[in-house]
Amino acid sequence: MSQAPDRGVAERLDAADPLAHFRNEFVIRDPAQCYLDGNSLGRLPLRTRAAVLRFLDEEWGGRLVEGWQEWIVEAMRTGDLIGRTVLGAGPGQVLATDTTSVNLYRLAAAALDARPGRGTVIVDAANFPTDRYILEGLCAERGRTLVILDNEDGADHERITPARLAPLLGPDVALVSLQVVQYRSGARQDVPGLTALVHAHGAHLLWDAAHAAGSVPLHLDHWGVRLAVGCTYKYLNAGPGAPAWLYIAHAEQDRLQAPIQGWFAQADQFAMGPHFDRAAGIRGHAVASPSIIGLRCVQAGVSLIEEATMAACAHKCATGTALMVDLVDAWLTPLGFTLGTPREAEQRGGHLSLHHPDAALISAALRQRAGVVADFRRPDAIRVAISPLATSYCEVWDGFARLRDCVASGAYTDADLGPGTVT
Repeated sequence: MSQAPDRGVAERLDAADPLAHFRNEFVIRDPAQCYLDGNSLGRLPLRTRAAVLRFLDEEWGGRLVEGWQEWIVEAMRTGDLIGRTVLGAGPGQVLATDTTSVNLYRLAAAALDARPGRGTVIVDAANFPTDRYILEGLCAERGRTLVILDNEDGADHERITPARLAPLLGPDVALVSLQVVQYRSGARQDVPGLTALVHAHGAHLLWDAAHAAGSVPLHLDHWGVRLAVGCTYKYLNAGPGAPAWLYIAHAEQDRLQAPIQGWFAQADQFAMGPHFDRAAGIRGHAVASPSIIGLRCVQAGVSLIEEATMAACAHKCATGTALMVDLVDAWLTPLGFTLGTPREAEQRGGHLSLHHPDAALISAALRQRAGVVADFRRPDAIRVAISPLATSYCEVWDGFARLRDCVASGAYTDADLGPGTVT
């Protein structure tokens, strides 16, 4: 059995943490609660409340329809903020709009239309359910074949190496869709290696970076990524249902035909002409009026990361998950837990997956009795995360200590699973 880091280790990490003061930028109603679920929903930034109230009172309330003089480009302006802050993307390549699912559908459909002579789409079995469902529907609708790469076989925590993907590629593959960080295991994929491989076979690769943006370094331009989507309500702290984003590299923007021809993509938008004439560049992939309130929430959350720097956020995620791994080895492995996330920092995101036969009961008990918020993913995984701006190292240490005690005492065994559907 390994030696557990004592709480003093976490205290010293907090004392030396250049991001520690950002915790004061968030609404924390219960300081005793250990919130380890920022990979699912980030905390509310204080500046978000101020930004929304200011928008309501001064802009919508004060300017009414005149506000659209500035709001009309809000999705592109917010996209540029996301791009330069967390994606490693230059201006004019990111739109903040719609949801991750809608954006994935739009880019996947456009990618398929761009490869009309190819009949195969590849996705991995451990990909986020919505992504798989959308691709299944597109393939059925367009007569394409969906190939499922099996990365749920227990090998390498759902990671996909170029060598593992290569045998599935060929002249008939139109599109591959993968996650940058696996939603369940937290494993990080080799984005530049896989991107180069798929592009060398003439196919499009669409990345879902929902669990990566804000937790790991991303360099989409440098890596040669052409298509990507992601959300803003996890590590970007933009709130439930906040607008998502899509990334289309400059070289692809005018090659791809957007499947929805909306008036926000019309070259002369307010001419209200009889036929669609698509605008050049990223605006040609817009659709309709964005949620301005939602975009202000995105701006508030991402502005915190811009001040902190993405490099510092990624470093804290790596350090915090390393602390978690040490606590798993010392405290949880003897209690029947197994680690479902890579041990190497460069191969994981900001969350860990902890497997236990009683994971559902343990997760419920943590919330009901221990003041620890994690989440459960079937069949047997508890996900725990460090959100770099809002989570302290002591919060991580305390949460794991309560998890240990809850399981060691057997107190979790009569937890109430209840009728709720959200885990």
